[in-house]
Amino acid sequence: MSIVNPQTKEINCKIVYYGPALSGKTTSLLMLQEQFKNKKKKGVVHQVPKTERTMFFDFMALSSKEIIRGYRSKFQVYTVPGQVLYEDSRKLLLHGVDGIIFVADSRLEYIEDSLISLNELALNLSKLGYDPDQIPMVIQYNKRDCPTAGRIDELKKLLNSKGFPDFETVAHKGVGVMESFETILKNVMLDLKKAA
Repeated sequence: MSIVNPQTKEINCKIVYYGPALSGKTTSLLMLQEQFKNKKKKGVVHQVPKTERTMFFDFMALSSKEIIRGYRSKFQVYTVPGQVLYEDSRKLLLHGVDGIIFVADSRLEYIEDSLISLNELALNLSKLGYDPDQIPMVIQYNKRDCPTAGRIDELKKLLNSKGFPDFETVAHKGVGVMESFETILKNVMLDLKKAA
């Protein structure tokens, strides 16, 4: 959960993009970087070259103007690697998480991968001592522009039985990415205010 630093008067929060391999997690983060370009922030740090898939994580840091009891909020935003062999890395990156954006691949041929990843997310959160239903989460149904994208009502039934806020996205065009990110920030900030 969030880390409070009384010396710097900062609350550091962690947002994690989670989902199956190639669902659009890194692309979503890169689109956020583009949309925040004119604001003061640190850039996205890649652990691998842009031409390769994410091996460990991508990272971006942002600051909020909102003050909670005299403390400024800062957000570290991570993507997890989606490949099956990096399960330990995904679990490690969930440690201390304040909010999750689950990026599902809308294409019918990849729905099973999204379901497996969503179930793994709940299991990993439980293993870390978190109640998966209590962590703020947003779901992105990505790749909505693909010809094989499933019907949104079916995707919601399969992937969002808990009724989390959800968005149709086309990450490579930036469609819906900022809206889902703003929603998770708002929900994390609400949790911080309740805890303050």
